[in-house]
Amino acid sequence: MDLRIFTEPQQGAGYDTLLSVAKATEDLGFDAFFRSDHYLRMGSADGLPGPTDAWITLAGLARETKRIRLGTLMTAATFRLPGVLAIQVAQVDQMSGGRVELGLGAGWFEEEHTAYGIPFPQEKFARLEEQLAIVTGLWATETGKTFSYEGTHYQLTDSPALPKPAQAKVPVLIGGHGANRTPRLAGQYADEFNMPFASVEDTERQFGRVRAAAEAAGRRGDDLVYSNALVVCVGKDDAEVARRAAAIGREIDELKANGLAGTPAEVVDRIGHFQAAGSQRIYLQVLDLADLDHLELISSQVQSQLS
Repeated sequence: MDLRIFTEPQQGAGYDTLLSVAKATEDLGFDAFFRSDHYLRMGSADGLPGPTDAWITLAGLARETKRIRLGTLMTAATFRLPGVLAIQVAQVDQMSGGRVELGLGAGWFEEEHTAYGIPFPQEKFARLEEQLAIVTGLWATETGKTFSYEGTHYQLTDSPALPKPAQAKVPVLIGGHGANRTPRLAGQYADEFNMPFASVEDTERQFGRVRAAAEAAGRRGDDLVYSNALVVCVGKDDAEVARRAAAIGREIDELKANGLAGTPAEVVDRIGHFQAAGSQRIYLQVLDLADLDHLELISSQVQSQLS
């Protein structure tokens, strides 16, 4: 079971804070550092000092880390043109020595679009499908040949399809709860399917849909990695769990029901239920980015038991 650190910087974190968390992620033996792709805070967080761009952040971290994988859950297809996104991700992959992964989603948070003047189209899923075809098509085009695409929303003519990523194949992540279109896209394009903030039962059901969709697309169900994203709140005892839950404004019972919360033994047991449902990787949504002791505890008393 891989454990990856997943951050939500729009809630309030500058680059220096993210760098500290990424370095701790690497030093403590976690597999990867991922971040959301949002430009506006959610809920009661103050969002200070303001948003950071996901791919600019990952470009910086690419040069300041050595081992961990780097990626997004999820880049919003509404934020970037697919040709530009393919260039950005390929460049950051080169800068990291081949450690980048692209999570790509349709985009959903209308307020952040209106706040920063980003168009928010009514038909988002069809745009996502075209973006996936274009980004993966550009990367797969042989050097010296060109790529063209004629879609409803995007058209490319004789693109040189450059630059190329350092990896022969940048892993593409697709995720979500949708029962039909999401599994179909994952079955066609994804190297990993991520089920965000879901119960064990819903996770197992959705993984089954994605496996069936992959087989319908001529792949094996096991061609994909299956993962979950879950909020994490671990303490060495009940008092420390309560302190950490209060720091992120969440109730302990709710965290235990919907995430990974409790003592290390409780969290290891909970992860085991997701593993039994088919999960191979957990993205730990860490909401208090100043609490690096939290990461150390997870590394020494949760990750060590899973290893």
